[in-house]
Amino acid sequence: MPVEYKDYYKTLGVKKEATPAEIKRAYRALARKYHPDVSKAPDAAKRFKEVNEANEVLSDPEKRKRYDELGPDWARYAQQGARGAGNGRGGFQWVYTGQPGGTDPFGQAGGFSDFFRTLFGDQAAGETPFGNGRPRARRASAGADTEAEVEVTLPEAYKGGERTLELRREDGSTRTLTVKIPAGVRDGQRIRLKGLGNVGAGGGTAGDLYLRVRVRPHPFFQRDGDDLRVDLPVALHEALLGAEVPVPTLKGRVMLRIPPETQNGRTIRLAGQGLPRPDGGQGDLYATVKIVLPQKLSEKERELVRELAESRASDDPRKDLL
Repeated sequence: MPVEYKDYYKTLGVKKEATPAEIKRAYRALARKYHPDVSKAPDAAKRFKEVNEANEVLSDPEKRKRYDELGPDWARYAQQGARGAGNGRGGFQWVYTGQPGGTDPFGQAGGFSDFFRTLFGDQAAGETPFGNGRPRARRASAGADTEAEVEVTLPEAYKGGERTLELRREDGSTRTLTVKIPAGVRDGQRIRLKGLGNVGAGGGTAGDLYLRVRVRPHPFFQRDGDDLRVDLPVALHEALLGAEVPVPTLKGRVMLRIPPETQNGRTIRLAGQGLPRPDGGQGDLYATVKIVLPQKLSEKERELVRELAESRASDDPRKDLL
């Protein structure tokens, strides 16, 4: 079956004269759009691979020049004794092994099409399909950096931890490594793994792999930098008379004193109960009082409320509005 020509410019949605910056922007936008951890489209993995392959060629000046020189007439070259498909760049595929039921955000970009292999052959060995088909020396070029996401819970971001990743080559060999997640890591923060990106061409150095951390939303904590915020339900009698109530923190429960006559919406600071700061120390926890009114009052309770209303008849909480 003939190998289908790949229009890499069309894949990235850019013109043939696009600048490197335009290609980079287009690639990043499409990689985010079709990343299998983000996109729900049934062909997301396929499109993600196509976008990565197009970027592999168009972001490399030497590959792009040769691709442009050959053009859609590449089939004629193939009939003139071009060497068959090589093994691409011996690239890596990433697979999660540290989370039960975890996704595989790293393996989606692994492997190139038959078109790419036929065109570029064994890049690492310096073999090129252009000219007379004989091997020739190639200028070494560094491999491109790659990026992927790793998801952690808020408690994991608080304590730090580890993720086990499996590095799998196209020849079937694997390498397992452990990545440390620093305590206090923020959503969107990148962790650099030096030399674990794309393999360099012509003996060039490998690029780096950047893990972008995504912190899952928490059921009741909201993160504000290194601080935490939480809504604290408080009974009416606790707010009126004062009380000590338990408050959840990422370290465990602590007791908080609610002053008498505390107003709804008051925020109370618990020092040092937030997340670790990059320069040392801890953030704070801010608990906002949410008064919960009693329901299904007994007749005796209703009478007590009536007495309170009569004794406070002169109070007008709306006086500043009227």
